[in-house]
Amino acid sequence: MPDHHRAYDATTLAHRVLGEGPAVICLPGGPMRASDYLGDLGGLSAHRRLVLPDLRGTGGSAVPRDPASYRCDRLVDDVEALREHLGLERVDVLAHSAGANLAALYAARHPERVGRLALITPSVLAVGIEVTGEDRRETARRRAGEPWFAAAYAALEEITAGRATDAHWQALAPLRHGRWDAAARALDAADAAQKNAEAAAAYAADGAFDPDATRATLARFTSPVLVLAGEVDLNSPPAAMAEYAGLFPHAELVVQPGAGHYPWLDDADRFVAATAAFLR
Repeated sequence: MPDHHRAYDATTLAHRVLGEGPAVICLPGGPMRASDYLGDLGGLSAHRRLVLPDLRGTGGSAVPRDPASYRCDRLVDDVEALREHLGLERVDVLAHSAGANLAALYAARHPERVGRLALITPSVLAVGIEVTGEDRRETARRRAGEPWFAAAYAALEEITAGRATDAHWQALAPLRHGRWDAAARALDAADAAQKNAEAAAAYAADGAFDPDATRATLARFTSPVLVLAGEVDLNSPPAAMAEYAGLFPHAELVVQPGAGHYPWLDDADRFVAATAAFLR
């Protein structure tokens, strides 16, 4: 059963707890997708107590009265409310994909509250790193031997040319994963039901991000940082992830071989080994 607490505006927020030991807050991506898709992060719950929040308006958390509160910079206060609810002076934070934008803003605003920061195949919106269409095509071409490659690559070409349709995004799906197997298909199929579309539309609204200011603040962030990239991740290619790691004084980059955007699905043992060693 999820636990509940109140946000700054009295919105009821939910989170699940898996495992034992020191807590790590695990911020989901999407953006604004319920945390269910994270599962137990490939078995990471055997090493740490995972605190998996449903961001406002997703999963077990209530819909707020003010839809503008879905904006990423305003969600920082929800993370702080969760830390206070847990009764922790400092807490380790793990974030996946779009959740890394929220983690970066939280670390920039409350650096003294973050112990270790693990960014898993992070989105780069909050820090203004450019991932070009050619970056994505070059990453995709590494999968040229896959039986689904021709259709997926053609869809990528249409998307990068600005002609995206729902059918193109559907055809692209295999390129988001290191293995296009039953687990990957199930994760993709659950996306629509787990994501709050209204919240996702508001997440990156005007004013959400100030990349220059965030980068300047993160350059003074002294806690240890892990940036974990997937070798074949179309969304967060390794070159961009290396640039991301370079924003911090004390960051390490780990590139998981053969992994896509959800590395705990592609090779749980390798993912858990790297992440648990960092969080230790």
